[in-house]
Amino acid sequence: MGDTRTLLLLVLVLFYALVSSVGAYEEEEREQRTQGEKWFLLRQLHDVVRTDAGSMRLVKGGYRRGSSLHSPMHIGFISMEPNSLFIPQYLDSDLVLFVQHGQARIGHIYRDKLAERHLKHGDVYTIPAGSAFYLENRAENERLRIICSIDITSESMGWHAFQSFFIGGGVHPASVLAGFDHNTLSTALNVSIEELNLLLTRQTSGPIVHLSGSHHTNMWSKFLAQEPHQKLAHLKRIVNFQDEASPKEEESTWSLRKILFTLLNREDVVQILGHKAPSAYNLYNRKPDFRNDYGWIKKLDESDYSPLRQSGNAVYLVSLSQGSMMAPHVNPTAIEYGIVLKGTGRIQIVYPNGTLAMNAGVREGDVFWVPRYFPFCQTASTNGPFQIAGFTTSARRNHPQFLVGRNSVMQSLRGPEFAAAFGIGEKRLKRITNAQHEQVILPSSSAAPADLV
Repeated sequence: MGDTRTLLLLVLVLFYALVSSVGAYEEEEREQRTQGEKWFLLRQLHDVVRTDAGSMRLVKGGYRRGSSLHSPMHIGFISMEPNSLFIPQYLDSDLVLFVQHGQARIGHIYRDKLAERHLKHGDVYTIPAGSAFYLENRAENERLRIICSIDITSESMGWHAFQSFFIGGGVHPASVLAGFDHNTLSTALNVSIEELNLLLTRQTSGPIVHLSGSHHTNMWSKFLAQEPHQKLAHLKRIVNFQDEASPKEEESTWSLRKILFTLLNREDVVQILGHKAPSAYNLYNRKPDFRNDYGWIKKLDESDYSPLRQSGNAVYLVSLSQGSMMAPHVNPTAIEYGIVLKGTGRIQIVYPNGTLAMNAGVREGDVFWVPRYFPFCQTASTNGPFQIAGFTTSARRNHPQFLVGRNSVMQSLRGPEFAAAFGIGEKRLKRITNAQHEQVILPSSSAAPADLV
């Protein structure tokens, strides 16, 4: 009887230890997934600029404290009200712009010349670090929304931020010119101290301004409203400084362009007619690089659009039908960032040790990133299509390695060695690897999440 009780007690102790071990393992796995979601799902938006004419918000990359994981890119969201201007500036980081909604006109200095381009829904355009630019929403009743990648360069003043250097400005924001001694600056510009003080104190509306209905924005709207040949004559007059402006012209003469081109001090700046700056590239007009019944993928790299070579980034669009899945895959050459444009879905990312790093539901506006080499997949919810736009940190053609599906790594490696690695026979391995007839984008299954909203 005593032996039976001892045996029963031993069984209970072993059972308790097993349950505790499983519970501890599950708790550890939950903690890993929670930590992974904090690392890879970038939901903290920070205001960079906010005025009544628009805003720029940012999700930050950077090193994760206590981790070697490095996210070398910020993702920016620019929103501009109708008839507004993001005043001239330059950044210490390369920009890749993707027009999510609306139309814009962008002007920037390209090889010491002024280049202006019209951008529409789906267009991609690049602005190199250090290139002065401005952004205008000319529409009367349509808001402009732009998603942009912002590199964290080695020359940036901090890994956690990028720096805007405003050329135009006044009290708010301050122009970078205001930092110079006023005697030095008046000499450099060849104007009086009184004129200089007027120039540096007029702007009080912030980095994004309305182009009408405000006295101190007239200098922006007057110039932007001119015809191309008038702008050309205006720039010649500014650069040469030969003719003294009349009182009626004085305000419009003291525009952004006067500052830009005086600083550059180059005669060829005004030779903008016939200048061949890069054009925009429209992703929506591009034929899919891959398509099947369950979705499509469009990828834009330096081989298709050479300006991406400067930034070192590529751009992509993925569209999944309801319930479909982008097969588990690995990016061997780049870190990937995704922004949900439409619908809801789920992102799974796996650690190198074969444990689940993140299994998170995402919706419109969410941002995630995936380190190079980390396996991951995207699955659309069953309530509708799922669309993601994004950037990768290599402008070279990316060749993702799909781990499962037809023409996958699993198909290529099947053989006695691979079967031995799983501890199964070759016939069983062949049956498993051949069970999926589709590739890249896979059909709906029980893994598809329900509506996340």
